[in-house]
Amino acid sequence: MNTIHVDVVSAEESIFSGAARFVALPGESGELGILPKHTPLITRIKPGSVRIEKADGSEEFVFVAGGILEVQPNCVTVLSDTAIRGKDLDEQKAKEAQAAAEEALKNAKNDMDLARAQSELSVLAAQLAAVRRFRGQR
Repeated sequence: MNTIHVDVVSAEESIFSGAARFVALPGESGELGILPKHTPLITRIKPGSVRIEKADGSEEFVFVAGGILEVQPNCVTVLSDTAIRGKDLDEQKAKEAQAAAEEALKNAKNDMDLARAQSELSVLAAQLAAVRRFRGQR
């Protein structure tokens, strides 16, 4: 069977490391699909779900808050400051954080505060979408 090694790493820990048949994730210019022997590539990724079809046919979901993707013919590496396993995503906690970010957006006093709140809202919207996607797949 043709597989590719995949590593998903956050600033704190290795989230996933193993063989996969296919990897899909949100690239900067759209959804990327990576198969074994893919052409080498380095690109930024947007917040969203990394879907890994493992060698045994099961799927693993990981939420990433953006980051960097490196693809080599036999290895895929996803580096993100924040990465959360699909099973560890907490919808209620994400909704509470989204409400706090919306409040921060309303109370922004300068362009920096506004940009920070907008960025946080974007990441949280992607996280909530990932939670819903993960729950729909189970």
